[in-house]
Amino acid sequence: MTQHLADALTSDSGLPTTTGTRPGWWREAVIYQVYPRSFADSNGDGMGDLEGIRSRLPYLKELGVDAVWLSPFYASPQADAGYDVADYRAIDPMFGTLHDADAVIREAHELGLRIIVDLVPNHCSDQHEWFKQALREGPGSPLRERFHFRPGRGEGGVEPPNDWESIFGGPAWTRVADGEWYLHLFAPEQPDFNWEHPAVQDEFRSVLRFWLDLGVDGFRIDVAHGLVKAPGLPDLGRDEQLKLLGNQVLPFFDQDGVHEIYRAWRKVLDEYAGDRIGVAEAWTPSNDRTALYVRHDELHQAFNFHYLTTGWDADALRATIDDSLDAMRPVGAPSTWVLSNHDVVRHATRFADGDPALGLRRARAAALLMLALPGSAYVYQGEELGLPEVTDLPDEVRQDPSFFKENGQDGLRDGCRVPIPWSGEQAPYGFGDGGSWLPQPAEWAGLSVAAQTGDPASTLELYRSALRIRRERSDLGAGDAVEWLETPEAAEGVLAFRRGDFVCTVNTTGEPVRMPAPGTVLLASGDLAEPDVLPADTAVWWQG
Repeated sequence: MTQHLADALTSDSGLPTTTGTRPGWWREAVIYQVYPRSFADSNGDGMGDLEGIRSRLPYLKELGVDAVWLSPFYASPQADAGYDVADYRAIDPMFGTLHDADAVIREAHELGLRIIVDLVPNHCSDQHEWFKQALREGPGSPLRERFHFRPGRGEGGVEPPNDWESIFGGPAWTRVADGEWYLHLFAPEQPDFNWEHPAVQDEFRSVLRFWLDLGVDGFRIDVAHGLVKAPGLPDLGRDEQLKLLGNQVLPFFDQDGVHEIYRAWRKVLDEYAGDRIGVAEAWTPSNDRTALYVRHDELHQAFNFHYLTTGWDADALRATIDDSLDAMRPVGAPSTWVLSNHDVVRHATRFADGDPALGLRRARAAALLMLALPGSAYVYQGEELGLPEVTDLPDEVRQDPSFFKENGQDGLRDGCRVPIPWSGEQAPYGFGDGGSWLPQPAEWAGLSVAAQTGDPASTLELYRSALRIRRERSDLGAGDAVEWLETPEAAEGVLAFRRGDFVCTVNTTGEPVRMPAPGTVLLASGDLAEPDVLPADTAVWWQG
């Protein structure tokens, strides 16, 4: 064991803890999601890696974020881009080594950044040693009880045990050579754990401690709503294509039993100094259900997917903001806000209505709206560059397993995972010396970090300015409420709210709106020709 690793076993994260009456750091943090294979490549193999991430940490510090969330980098056959984990305590060689992970954590802490890592507890890889042993030992094996193995239905057991569909399309069951079937809510290479088994619970508490000992500041919990299945695995009873990002009521999602698991995990997190946190990726039918994951003795944050899926419409946005704040307030948890991630079409394209320029204008305004709200905000890598979705990837380069299913998911997730541009006039734009695992568009030369740095009109400088202002003002981030302001009768489609002496106005319409200026302009997502005219699809921050 290296001295660094040994030190990690006896010290906290190395970052200041909260003091006095100041809330936990996560309550108002801006957290930047790094998708490792698409962030920065240090060795020229076309795939991003941990050393590439380490080398770019100063950029994230300069950007102004508080923490970095790393998508999976564990040992994996990569059937689902690393969300099929073969060993939760090992690094996949494509990303580096455990010492590289240690270096990322330590250098981030030296820069004042926190590190959150992905944890994938709903399922593992079919190459995980437990699953391989369960297959070898056959029916009746104690190892099979750690998964969901069942006999089939019908004559000879040739039909799946129930009618559940995989999120990626097709049956959620695969039959093995000895005739039994195993459950996989995602790809066949991703067997679901049976969380009623104490060995599964013990193992994941051990995994938590392994990474906490290494110094991580928290975990983003993949499919946090999926660990517990309804007793007896009942039929769904209807022909319905499941959505990866949806709010359907289902017998295998958002079961009440998951909360006992997270209460046990909270005790582990609380063993460690330095405000270590858990963040739930929990798709639920309502914000009220999401709030259950962040009660005082469970996790600290839950992604606000209801906000992510809200369109560019003032009434809908206001309703979602109010509902989100109202749901979190009783449990004392911060609301979170997110516009894009590795599973959805980038919001610069979602908001575009077929017009890329319109999409970028709305994306810039949406960023200022999000960063003005109380709570914690998540930024997906490249959104600070205004990157659009890459919609014209050739079929032969795609790797998203849902692409290969006829009834798989909409959106095809590879388009938001294209490696980001850093510099230069030609691909791979500073990503690395050996190309990139997904091709980058020619027009991205003008969207690179180098091209945008120093340009006051660029999206990158807009984010840098917004994050600087957010850090400097005590009335941003903190709190759990907004004060909505009256807008002129002619200003339908405009949002306006106050937080202390700060005011945010957002015009979600395609026409300029005349309304009194509420103060002095701090920052605007577009040009303001007149202070009392709010341009179309524009947000403005004001000193009220």
